[in-house]
This record gives sequence, structure tokens and C-alpha cells, in this order.
Amino acid sequence: MSMDDKLRWAVLGTGTIAHQMAEAFQSMGRALDAVGSRTPAKTAAFAQKYGIPKVYQDCGEMFTDPEIDIIYLATPHNTHITYLEKALSQGKHVLCEKAITLNSEELARAMGLAREHRVVLAEAMTIYHMPLYRALLERVGSGDLGRVELIQLNFGSFKDYDMKNRFFSPDLAGGAMLDIGVYALSLARLFLDSNPDQIKSFVRKAPTGVDESAAIAMSNREGQLVTATLSLHARQPKRGVISCERGYIEISGYPRADEAVIVDAQTGARELVRAGRTADALCYEVEDMERAVREGGDMSLPLTADVMELMTALRREWGVVYPEER
Repeated sequence: MSMDDKLRWAVLGTGTIAHQMAEAFQSMGRALDAVGSRTPAKTAAFAQKYGIPKVYQDCGEMFTDPEIDIIYLATPHNTHITYLEKALSQGKHVLCEKAITLNSEELARAMGLAREHRVVLAEAMTIYHMPLYRALLERVGSGDLGRVELIQLNFGSFKDYDMKNRFFSPDLAGGAMLDIGVYALSLARLFLDSNPDQIKSFVRKAPTGVDESAAIAMSNREGQLVTATLSLHARQPKRGVISCERGYIEISGYPRADEAVIVDAQTGARELVRAGRTADALCYEVEDMERAVREGGDMSLPLTADVMELMTALRREWGVVYPEER
């Protein structure tokens, strides 16, 4: 494949995040090439809104369509493994919304298919693609701040107690961990030397039995510590603090952050670091995905696997089991 060849994208799903991705393509002066979903009327309306030329009457058609290179999977995460297996086994590259699967076993199956068919599989985790985090990793890697010692993370929102919506429904793989915890743990893993191997936690469950709120403490073999508090029924700032030996980094709105503050531990001096734009978060995912398809490269799948291992262990400790896992 030459650099001039246009990579052709199909999106599966027409929910909120699919609309955001279609808007991201428009901001890049492009349009998605095809769309499919389980609701034909919504699919047609989505295609008309964003100028998408191909509409699948049966969403399964995209898996065998020779005119599609990459599938962006934007369906509920309890459906991901079914669609991942169909797409990967047909040689399609897949950018899949978080959480990429329900558990580590499902992810291992998907990764095996990606290796077998020599295609790129990636989770659409904005943290791994925002330019700010590349800049911060370089800064930490330079040694100026010393070793990362402690990472503190908050993520909380207030959702009304509607037990039929996706946030609290076990049938839709609801709960804080797979919806918002994936962001917190992904940020932590990005700056840790290795995956945590010791975990302590407390959980409060919603009436449906899914995890509503949690407090988590973790440590890895290097002794680096992580604390994370999550909630779907209490507002918190999306705030991360990465504490090093000689300073700390404060990040607000960390899922799509474009700026952070580095504080000198001795003098208290504050340095503002800016990189990228929050508004372009999904554009960075598209650019990195296309680069990986064309050239090969790191789409952070090993980090995704580490985070899934942590989330799987925590849910099993809490006894949060979805129908597909029984």
C-alpha cells in the first residue's frame, strides 16, 4: 500500500460517539466511506447527515466488503467481541471503542485473530493518542522530574437512577469500570513502569448489581502507587496528578486533555505545557490508526491488554458478572 492510497473507513453504530467520529472526519476534510447499524432508518439518516456514500442494509456486509479497509466499531461494548471476530477474521483493521472487550479472555481471542490475519487492532482510547501525553512522557523520560512515584486519579459524573439505561444495566454491560474506569487506568498505565500486581479496592453497587462507585489502590513491582476513585452517581473532576521525585504534573479533563501544569516540588514554580487540541481528539486516533495500517507501529495494544487485565480482576473481585460471561 502506497502512502497515496486512500484508506477507506466504515463505522458500525450510529450513537453519540459515532456522530463525533463522523464530525472528526468532516473536520479533516473527509467523510466516512460507509455506515451500518442494526436500525436501517438510523443508518440512512446518519449517512445523509454526514455525506456517507455507502449504507449497508445488513451491517454484516461491511465485514466482507472489499472496498473497506478499516472498521470503526462504535456499538455497546458487550457486542464488541462478536463484531471483532467477524471483522478481524475477514482481514479488516479495527479501531474499537472503549472498553475494547468485556474481559481479558475476549481480548486475547481478538488479539489472536489480529495476529493471524496480520491486521491492526486498536482501542479508541484518546489518552494514547493525544499529543499532550507524548509531550509529558518525553518530559518524564528526560529525568528532569525524577521517577514516577504516585498517580492519583478521579473520574465521576452524576447519572440519574434509571436502571434501564446503559450506565446501570447489566444487559448492556453497565457500570463505572468499563465506562469511565478504563480512562483512569489507561492514564495510570501509560506512566507506570509495569502493570500493577497488587490491588485493593472497595465498591458500591447500583441496585442492578453493576459497579456504581469504587475506590481503588494499586502497586506494581517497582513500588509505584496508584489511587483511583470512580463514580456514576457523584460528580468529581476528571483530574489526574502524576507525582514524581522532584515535581508533579496536574491534568484536568484528562481523557482529551490538551494542557497540563508541571509544579516544581522545591520552588513551587508552575509551568504550563500545551500540546494538541481537545477538539481534535478523535482526529489524532484516526491519524495514528492510518499510520499503523500503512507503516506498522504502536497502537498501544499491550497497554490496552494490561488495563483489561486490571479491570477483569477488579470486576471478578466485586462479583460483577455480565450475562455474556455466565
